[in-house]
Amino acid sequence: MTEALVRPEGRVILGRRVCRAALGRGGVRADKQEGDGATPVGRLVLRRVLFRADRLAAPRALVPVEPLAPADGWCDDPSHPDYNRMITLPHPARHEALWRADALYDLIGVLGWNDAPPRPGLGSAIFLHLARADFAPTEGCIGLALPDLLGLLEAGLSALRVMPPD
Repeated sequence: MTEALVRPEGRVILGRRVCRAALGRGGVRADKQEGDGATPVGRLVLRRVLFRADRLAAPRALVPVEPLAPADGWCDDPSHPDYNRMITLPHPARHEALWRADALYDLIGVLGWNDAPPRPGLGSAIFLHLARADFAPTEGCIGLALPDLLGLLEAGLSALRVMPPD
C-alpha cells in the first residue's frame, strides 16, 4: 500500500512521480467545515474508486472499483442522516449528483474524510477526481489529470497525506 504526499501549492508526490493538482478554493485547512471550499489537512485513506463505465474502462486499484449509475449521488446536507454518504437520486436532502455532464467525476477516489462516522458540519464529499483542463480550484477535493490519477491508482495508492501550509 502506498501513500502520496499532497503539498498545499498543488502538487501530489508519490516516489519520483510528481503530479500537478487542483486543490480547494478555500485553501488547505486543518479546521475543515462544510461549505468552506477547503481541502482538509490530514491522512485521507482511499476507500474505493467509482468510474463512468460509459466513458472509461475500469481502472486497476488496490481498493474496490465500482461503476457509477445515473442515479448515484452524495448527500452534503449536515442535517440529514445520510450526510457524507453515497445516496440514490432523487433524494430529499441537499446533495450532489455523481453522474455529471462534464468529465470531473468520470473517475472518483472516495477519500476517508469525516466518514467513520460522519459528524455534521465537518465536511463531506472529499474526493480524488479529475481536474478541469485549467486546474481551477475544487470545492475541497483533490483534482488530477486523468493519466496521473490512473498512474497513482496503478501504483497502489492507498492514502493521501495532505500537508498544512507552511
